Amino acid sequence: MNPHWRSFLESTEGVFDNDSNELINFGDAARELLAASQQTVVVPLTHLGLIEATGDEARTFLHSQFTSDINHLADGQAQNAGWCTAKGRMQASFVAWRQGERYLLALSADLQEATQKRLQMFILRAKVKLAALTDSTIMLGLAGPQAEESLAGAGLPCPAEAMTIASADGATVIRLDTGRFVIVASESAMTRLWQKLTVKARPAGLPVWRWLDIRSGFPLVTLATKEEFVPQMADFEKIGGVSFHKGCYPGQEIVARTQYLGKVKRHLHRLTSAQPLKAGDVLYSPDNPDQSCGTVMTVAPAPAGGYEALAVIQSNFAGNVRLGSLQGPSVQAAAVNP
Repeated sequence: MNPHWRSFLESTEGVFDNDSNELINFGDAARELLAASQQTVVVPLTHLGLIEATGDEARTFLHSQFTSDINHLADGQAQNAGWCTAKGRMQASFVAWRQGERYLLALSADLQEATQKRLQMFILRAKVKLAALTDSTIMLGLAGPQAEESLAGAGLPCPAEAMTIASADGATVIRLDTGRFVIVASESAMTRLWQKLTVKARPAGLPVWRWLDIRSGFPLVTLATKEEFVPQMADFEKIGGVSFHKGCYPGQEIVARTQYLGKVKRHLHRLTSAQPLKAGDVLYSPDNPDQSCGTVMTVAPAPAGGYEALAVIQSNFAGNVRLGSLQGPSVQAAAVNP
């Protein structure tokens, strides 16, 4: 993480976890969560990393590696994308967008370095350059009923449609959905923007953004869930992250076969739990004692108490799920895309 940005956030009462170095709150975690369900919040997205791909063959290279249709990603558009192993398991997921001939890839920060190194191995003689922007470029999440007013107050443009971008004065705004935006800018620009955005938006820690991800059904692959799922298990095709009409990419044969044979038994579910849980936790069902029935992807404390999560679960056992073992505490599961 950019040390200057961290110091700035600490000067505005940002609190970091000593073990994970994650921004956990701005002094009142409970009120921040309550605000997220009713008001407008702004969250430093310190859990995300950023990779830039440039060069004459950047589009062709990314298209040949990712599950989405990069060839048809227009300037000013964003899309979800996955990168699979040869066995069709997702080793990273991205929000990818194009600015001119540049391609930007936002992914879980704990996968950024390894993902970039492995992508570099496949470039060979292609005219492609990958650069890590994680330390030089800052990302903020903005969400809530006054999000558009907050953008205007900060002098930022507002994209009109979901998964489109708008840029001005060195800052880029990505509209994720109806009420959520990601703002991308340099450190120097972001410190100025922060002061303007926080006039209407309440600063909040990462647990708030993760809760918003859970409510939106957004499946982010992290180190804890790397290579756990084929894309359809995380309902990734339902958010535009998989094209079934493009050419080959790593794992494409397995992803396509899984789709056309209709053999996907596991899907994305929201969990509610009274007990703490974490990404990578294994789920079990007494109705299927011979093997696990799912894996947790994303976790956050819930505004009303307890915890909420996204998990990939075998659908026919979702009515009876236990955390950690067959004798573990019960958790409630509901399909994100029933």
